[in-house]
Formats: sequence, C-alpha cells, structure tokens
Amino acid sequence: MGLNLVNLDGRTRSYMLGELDLDVSNSRLYISSHLSPVGQQDYEKLLREAIGNYDDVWLAERLRENGRLNKTKERRRPTGGTSIVRVPVNAADMLAEGEFNRFYARGLCLRAIADGIEQVEIYRAKEVRNPRAESEQMIGNRIDAKVLLEDLRSSIGIEPALGLPPGPNSGLSVKLP
Repeated sequence: MGLNLVNLDGRTRSYMLGELDLDVSNSRLYISSHLSPVGQQDYEKLLREAIGNYDDVWLAERLRENGRLNKTKERRRPTGGTSIVRVPVNAADMLAEGEFNRFYARGLCLRAIADGIEQVEIYRAKEVRNPRAESEQMIGNRIDAKVLLEDLRSSIGIEPALGLPPGPNSGLSVKLP
C-alpha cells in the first residue's frame, strides 16, 4: 500500500519535477547503494516518470524489475573491515516511498510558499503496524514551509535535521493546512 498524498495533483507534481531538476543539475540526486548499475542508470528517468504520472508504488515496482536492485551489498563493520549482506527485501519500497515523499514534501512547500501559506501540516499518509511514539507526536503539528524546504534540500541521502520525514517507513508526510 502506497502513500496517500492528499495534495498530489498536477500543480504539486510540477513543483516536484522542478526540485528533481534542481538536484540533477547540482549533481545531488540521491542514488541508493541498493541500486545495481542498471538501477543507477535508470533511476532518474524512473523517478521523473513516477513524479510526473504515477506514485511511490509504481516506482517501487519498476525498481524491482530488470535487475535494478543489488542482491547483496558491502557493509562496514563497527570494528573495522567490511562484510557482505543481503539487500533488504523491502529495499525498493523504502527507497521509492522515501524519495517520492521527499520530493512531494519539497514540491508542496514550494506550492505553499507561492500561495502565501507559511506552514504545512504533518499527517499520517500511510498506516503503519507499529507507529513510533515520536511520529505519533508529530501528527497535526505545523512546520514552516521555507524551513522544511531548505532542510530537505540540504539533507540529501541522510535524515533531515527537522526529522521530517522521520526515518524509513514512518508513514508521515505533509499537507496544506
């Protein structure tokens, strides 16, 4: 089950595509280590198509096709050295959901700013089995759209400083108030 992004429409998608173009032009598009060489090559095109016409579920389905995901990856050990580990079964879902949601939030922040709306509201966009207490506490809160946009733009591939979205599989996103 994918994200229920309540303000995902043509206008928000247009802003999302602008944010994708910004990352690509600045060589800042996040490329997951879970992606195979084929997946890395196809990722931007697939993400662009998902943003323009589809959703996170469609993107995850495409990432699972044609050998786009690695079966294993190298992981650093805390004590030094590396080991080979299996790529998680849900790697495509986590990547697609996380990055689609990140571009959605960025696009929605731009839309809010353009409309003179200063804040966006945090809500649960996907039901989760065991919601984290810190995620539950965020629901209904409002966050400055400009601050969130800058945080998401500057934290490519890492957890944003503001904690939104708060880690993989949180199910949280933002909407217009």
